Amino acid sequence: MAILIDENTRVLVQGITGREGRRRTKLMVEYGTKVVAGVTPGRGGQEVHGVPVFDTVKEAWDALGPFDASAIFVPAPLVKEAALEAIEAGVKLLLLVPDRVPLHDVLVISEFAKEYGAKFIGPNVLGVLSPGKAVLGMIGGRAENARKWFRPGPVGVASRSGGMTSAISYYITQAGYGESTIVHVGGDAVVGMPLPEVVKLFQEDPETEAIAMFGEIGTTQEERVADLVEQGVVTKPIVAYIGGKGAKKGTRFSHAGAIVEGTRGSWESKVTRLREVGVHVVESVTDIPKKIKEILG
Repeated sequence: MAILIDENTRVLVQGITGREGRRRTKLMVEYGTKVVAGVTPGRGGQEVHGVPVFDTVKEAWDALGPFDASAIFVPAPLVKEAALEAIEAGVKLLLLVPDRVPLHDVLVISEFAKEYGAKFIGPNVLGVLSPGKAVLGMIGGRAENARKWFRPGPVGVASRSGGMTSAISYYITQAGYGESTIVHVGGDAVVGMPLPEVVKLFQEDPETEAIAMFGEIGTTQEERVADLVEQGVVTKPIVAYIGGKGAKKGTRFSHAGAIVEGTRGSWESKVTRLREVGVHVVESVTDIPKKIKEILG
């Protein structure tokens, strides 16, 4: 199994005729993702890499739906409108790719998603990849790279950094293991599916034996993962690296969501809390596969 997406996931691409939409649709289609339809208002009747384009999500749904997931590649100011349209049509998983989506818009999407029983990943996100099955978004960049760098295996990867999502997964593959699913949760302060939620999904996945997590300063996502471990909700071994050790208070580190205010969200508080509950916190990203080898053998 895998979490969030697999070879049977039926995908819609919103903003498919734009530059990013076209490029990432090519990746998804060539990797084997079941991309069923695309939407760009005013471009209905076109095709992008063999995928039919419709003017609205409803038109696409009526013609070829239902869809399990939608990858949204529209400009940041239009993300809210696109997300609400998809949720209202019945899509239950959204990937909000753009950065600089207004915080108020994200909060509106969150409330709307709760009302309709939907979930979203991002914004400011690379996506999700279940090796050998499907990719939603842009992890890997090109299909041949994604096939080379990531292989099916027992390690679930959850990360707040897009670049480190790929790097950690690559290191795990090179160490002779592989990944059940690779998830970039997004780099903003408010995201739809933060680390604790993804870690819980890995806990429930029978194919995932261990979890690799890249965290960083800012927010309390990592502390909430520690709470789940302490409560016994998550029992699978977690190997974590926390970025931002040298960052000063009030300074942003790497991402919009990586900023320390007072002691909240600091590197020290995260590392201390995770170690208290038995999470394996390593000093270097390259130590993650070494620790996984110790755990899994």
